[in-house]
Amino acid sequence: MSTENKLAPRAIARRAGAALILTAVASALGILARMAADADRPAFAEYLDAVSASGGMYAVFGVCVLASGVALFVSARALARTRFVWDGNGSPLSPALFAVSGVFTAVSGACAATVAALAPDVSAAVEIAAYLRQLTGVIGFSTAGLALLVAARSQWKAGGTLLYAAIASAAVGLAMQSIWLESAQIAHRLGGAAFLLWLAAVGAALWVGRVR
Repeated sequence: MSTENKLAPRAIARRAGAALILTAVASALGILARMAADADRPAFAEYLDAVSASGGMYAVFGVCVLASGVALFVSARALARTRFVWDGNGSPLSPALFAVSGVFTAVSGACAATVAALAPDVSAAVEIAAYLRQLTGVIGFSTAGLALLVAARSQWKAGGTLLYAAIASAAVGLAMQSIWLESAQIAHRLGGAAFLLWLAAVGAALWVGRVR
């Protein structure tokens, strides 16, 4: 085996790790921008007024979410080529779900940026963009949680130290499904925070070569 081939799995793992870390960073910046915009209002008119009043902050939120979705998609493609998956230990379904999540998340970010650009104009295009931002965001978040649940099963089967990772992945993935329940917003926020930690931890492990 050539030196280039020996280094390939390491390079792929580092690429996946870097993309996961970028996903976490972009997501965290998006959360901060969304909090600064303070546009989470129940009434559509109030939502548009808040988006308009926040200046470019809501647009920053949209761009960050778009970037996090793209980064998650890139990481998913790299994860599908890691040794853990192609050796048969991990399921290719988990990277596939991450890729789907990345697409929906990117669309959500693009829709948020569109609303920021058009507000406070009230039109069918703005209403559709606002609706799709929320729907695709929920789907993307939930699908990422499903990817963690699938990953947890593979980690559990692998055994060893990955048993602890399996428990964490399952707990976070399950908490992320609470996004569908209006009455479980606290669990959703905790799940989101835990997901960022998961992205950073797994990304770092891939980057330094602890996981391949």
